[in-house]
Amino acid sequence: MESVAVLYYDNTVIVRVDLKIGINASMLKTGYPQNVGTHLSIDETSLSNGELYTILTNKAAKGGKSSMVAIVAGTKAEIVIEILRKIPEKLRKKVSEITLDMAANMALIAKKCFPQATQVTDRFHVQQLALEAVQDMRIKCRWEALDAENQALEQAKLTQSLYEPEVLSNGDTVKQLLARSRYVLYKKTTDWTPSQQERASLLFDRYPDLKRGYELGQSLSHIFENTTDKLYGLARLASVEVMTFVAVIGIGTLTSTD
Repeated sequence: MESVAVLYYDNTVIVRVDLKIGINASMLKTGYPQNVGTHLSIDETSLSNGELYTILTNKAAKGGKSSMVAIVAGTKAEIVIEILRKIPEKLRKKVSEITLDMAANMALIAKKCFPQATQVTDRFHVQQLALEAVQDMRIKCRWEALDAENQALEQAKLTQSLYEPEVLSNGDTVKQLLARSRYVLYKKTTDWTPSQQERASLLFDRYPDLKRGYELGQSLSHIFENTTDKLYGLARLASVEVMTFVAVIGIGTLTSTD
């Protein structure tokens, strides 16, 4: 089995990765400054052994030829900044927009290396955070259900009575309902199976706040996935309910639906 992975860009080998060793600092690449465009994207990725690398790409290339601008081993802001500043300042200053996640190190890198660029939060990270916020609500409800069940068990012991948990119409107990609803809350309503529809109905009847959180999260995803006009998208994001949800999950200011 081949133990070396080769990463190509523009038909050029930019790094060979020994899958047993990974990439080390000596393999840092400043990449291709000639590929710098007005709209860039910066993100972290794992190439081997769980090690992270910072990848800078030209969005106009859409992942094809001339997309790679730089690849840097690690995600420490000071190291990445040092490498990216090797790109001529004239080229860096022509960048007008850079897409990134919500990590503080990425924001610092973008600010220091591309001072003229507007920072735009990557919509996929926003949607992921919204989904995680709904899951956090579900987990909180499940812990409360577990605590309630433990208290009921203790009370049953004190009164020497038999404790029987509530069984819902689909055969779930309340704690099972909350545990088994994990994947339901990740999916769109149109993708639910009949059993998932029944489970969601039971869940939302019992936990209306969880239903509202799910609906707001889906509304946010719908805006990103179905809006092509930026001004219209910003107007929709400015709605009271969606912006309240955005504030609760800690996204901050959204500047684009791209």
